[in-house]
Amino acid sequence: MPRFHRLLHAALRPARFCVLLALLSLASFSPYAAAAAVDAVAPRLGIEVLLEQRLDLLRGKRVGLVTNATGLDSRLRSDVDRFATHPDFTLVALFGPEHGVRGDAQAGDKVASSRDAATGLPVHSLYGAHREPTPAMLAGIDVLVFDIQDVGTRFYTYPYTLAGVLRAAKRAGIPVVVADRPDPLGGVLVEGPLLEPALASFVGLYPVPLRHGMTIGELASLFNAEFGIGAELHVVTMQGWRRGDEPLRGALPWVPPSPNMPTPDTALVYPGMGLLEGTNVSEGRGTTRPFETVGAPWVDARALAERLNAMALPGVRFRPTWFTPTFSKHAGQACGGVQLHITDRAAFRPVRTGIAVLKALHDQHPQDFDFLPGEPPFFDRLAGVPWLRQAIERGDTLDAIEARWQAPLADFLRLRQRHLMYPAMSDPRD
Repeated sequence: MPRFHRLLHAALRPARFCVLLALLSLASFSPYAAAAAVDAVAPRLGIEVLLEQRLDLLRGKRVGLVTNATGLDSRLRSDVDRFATHPDFTLVALFGPEHGVRGDAQAGDKVASSRDAATGLPVHSLYGAHREPTPAMLAGIDVLVFDIQDVGTRFYTYPYTLAGVLRAAKRAGIPVVVADRPDPLGGVLVEGPLLEPALASFVGLYPVPLRHGMTIGELASLFNAEFGIGAELHVVTMQGWRRGDEPLRGALPWVPPSPNMPTPDTALVYPGMGLLEGTNVSEGRGTTRPFETVGAPWVDARALAERLNAMALPGVRFRPTWFTPTFSKHAGQACGGVQLHITDRAAFRPVRTGIAVLKALHDQHPQDFDFLPGEPPFFDRLAGVPWLRQAIERGDTLDAIEARWQAPLADFLRLRQRHLMYPAMSDPRD
């Protein structure tokens, strides 16, 4: 069947019929132009570009694959399966981040090295005894491929697994290939304080803001060039993705990057609501809507919702709710709190919102609300600065808190600009 007729047959499915008519019009009914137009609107993940167009990076080599449950193509085919059966290179080892290669370990649980049941390959844990590959793990490997979906927030651990892979690869003289994926927050807006070096940890190694507005490949470039790593790095960029786009325009189904990141809305609220992990308030672990549902046994749910809605925060409404977490904080206890309902994804500001929720909880329940103890407090590690906790305790306004991070943020934006790899949706570049 000629290619044009195959395209016509596929496009007769209802969801694609209107797209076909537009493409035919633009192509003046030329079968070759129509085919090119269809290709132009079919975004491809970095892993697909790698296996279809950049096999020169892998051909004839022994490959170590750093991945997890999100390591899939747009047809939901597993990287592990595709690599293990590929005729042009040999997959010799797997490496897993926090939550493991299969994504079944809970937050913070140490993951042991093992054997993959499906392939029999060794699985080296990078969230157990070691946070980066050891020389023994890298023995017999010619190239490392990293393909994991990030969520756009500084305190998610996957970017620091990537940093460890880059450092180890530099020492071993092994190149690293990063197959890029979308920033599910859009990759446009940047928010929050920059991490201070004294608070560096595995929930924040480098001075970037809470919402960094970068893809995992762009972060790899930033880390490698600006923070002294200097590995041989190849970022295989996506095709057809622009900043501000929903991930692959809906062509890529949402696969939870970790057990408590079940939906795209979870990722959207996470840069701010994740800060509650550093307090005695449940961030919703043990519920079906973690980070969108927060509360504690002592919270007056109706009063908290009224207080927050009165702030008229952009793109969000708060509903009083009651819940009983099945695990984590306040497990088995009835809690009052609020659920966030996103009304406008473009207008929503997750960091401002998260700080507003913290302030409201602190101000409404001063005798009960508390930051978790520690030296330094875990909240400070998440925030990246000590002054945010102090500002909440002091009663500073939201505007005053935001004003404090603007100058460092402006410096970061200039640094970030050097590593951006995709135009914005309004940018006329192809």
